[in-house]
Amino acid sequence: MNCFLALMSMHAGQWVERGWAQAPSASVSNVSDIPLQLARQDEVDAGTGRFHRISESVSWKADQVAVIVCDVWDSHHCLNAVRRVGEVAPRIDSFVAEMRRRGATIIHAPSDCMPQYKVEPARLHAQAIPIDPATPDTLGKWCDRIPSEEQSLYPVDQSDGGEDDDLVEHAQWHETLRDHGRNPKTPWLRQTEQIRVDQEQDFISDSGKEIWNILKSRNVKHVMLCGVHTNMCVLGRPFGLRQLKAHGIEAVLVRDLTDTMYNPQRWPFVSHFSGTDAVVQHIERFVCSTMTSDQVLGGIPFRFSEDHRPHWAILIAEDEYKTEETLVRWANEHLAKDFRFTIIYSDAKQPNRLIGLEALAEADALLVSVRRRPLPAEDLERIRSFVAAGKPVLGIRTASHAFSLRDKLSPGLEQWPEFDSQVFGGNYTNHYGNEFVTTLEVDPKSDHELVPSKARGQKLFQSKGSLYRVTPLQPGTKVLWLGSIPDQPAEPVAWTFVRRDSGKSFYTSLGHAGDFEEDSFNALLLNAAYWLTDLPNRVTPQDIGLQQFRHRSGQGKQR
Repeated sequence: MNCFLALMSMHAGQWVERGWAQAPSASVSNVSDIPLQLARQDEVDAGTGRFHRISESVSWKADQVAVIVCDVWDSHHCLNAVRRVGEVAPRIDSFVAEMRRRGATIIHAPSDCMPQYKVEPARLHAQAIPIDPATPDTLGKWCDRIPSEEQSLYPVDQSDGGEDDDLVEHAQWHETLRDHGRNPKTPWLRQTEQIRVDQEQDFISDSGKEIWNILKSRNVKHVMLCGVHTNMCVLGRPFGLRQLKAHGIEAVLVRDLTDTMYNPQRWPFVSHFSGTDAVVQHIERFVCSTMTSDQVLGGIPFRFSEDHRPHWAILIAEDEYKTEETLVRWANEHLAKDFRFTIIYSDAKQPNRLIGLEALAEADALLVSVRRRPLPAEDLERIRSFVAAGKPVLGIRTASHAFSLRDKLSPGLEQWPEFDSQVFGGNYTNHYGNEFVTTLEVDPKSDHELVPSKARGQKLFQSKGSLYRVTPLQPGTKVLWLGSIPDQPAEPVAWTFVRRDSGKSFYTSLGHAGDFEEDSFNALLLNAAYWLTDLPNRVTPQDIGLQQFRHRSGQGKQR
């Protein structure tokens, strides 16, 4: 990719001669309303630290909207950051063009680059807006944190600057920058020319005060902010999300048109794109709502070419085994390396409602930890449709009786008693007493790819969770692990199943809190996730143990 596009050059007199030095008129003839779905995260219940992802329908008048393009520079000290900008910039350009066509105000904000634009009309437009003496002084400053963030732990360690380059490539890149006469530490000169500036209509500024006054002069009530980098400039600049929120402007992050400076070798030791997800999640919880560009452009949200992560929807609604803690920790520590995921909890006040089930529409796989929760017909139909589409399903512990009751149904709710047999090939009838400790082993007869031949018959650990009665399983199941208690026949505790719809399922009756302390169980779950989504990655219990050590040793270094 050529990172040094030819820079525009035109004599200052030509700009004035064409009459472009004045600020553009705010009147646009083709103004339209823009229907949007904004995402935010609200705490499930005060003090839980768990959040529902809420979708809110709004409609904004386009002439009351501004799009701010943050720091999409023509170069960067991080080569991978340059590559990702090269991918996302054309989509930002399309988004900006469409919002401009609809009547929105467009502000290009490539920080530190204003000298390059000193004679360009879009820069002169910004300077032509009078600065109100009452403009808050704080708008001239970087903002590291706003009060709503004080309750949170910052989600990534960016203390190394977030560079994720290969070291050899990084050194070669800096040599290339020097050869082009650029400072390798700050090589940007202007915004990438992949994003076009309409010199007659747009504004160029990196000043929080100037941008504030542009917004006020054009009666802007809503801001869509896109660009890079989410965890740094997008949040912290004088015109960034924090300052807009602090000063009463309703701002949203266009979450698919952004990127982070995050190095996967730092806490929380997840993929670069999962690091971006973590920052977006932080923003949705503590700063502002988000949206995606397809709501303006149509099609699907933008996704980087290197982001191959399947998307898991995780349903958690049970009161017995604390999977809202154990399973969430497992997902954050292990699943986030190669997957993205959305956690869907039940409503604290209405336990038979799962908040955020619309996420199933874009999910690739489903993980269920639910106990005896019949659902409203519409919600249960979402799950039925997901399964019927042949998509993979993973269930733990009480998922065998996730959507069925022993008692009479309340009005307005439906159950799915065949979920166990139809989706997992199971046959849950009851469980043995809680006083028994379950001894686990790898099934000596298993020939499944999730069981290495050398592991067959291997003794595992002892589970404190009661042993489920599931024999006989449905045809098409393949048992992986067995559990036994004194004086009783062994029972399958983990198996796979290919459903009638040809979809793949994995189920384990394990999932007691103590099971998540066992590396072999964590590895089994993660390998099942890889198998279900056709990823080749496999981990051993030893890999899991090392990863847990890294996570524990990395905490406390987030800033």
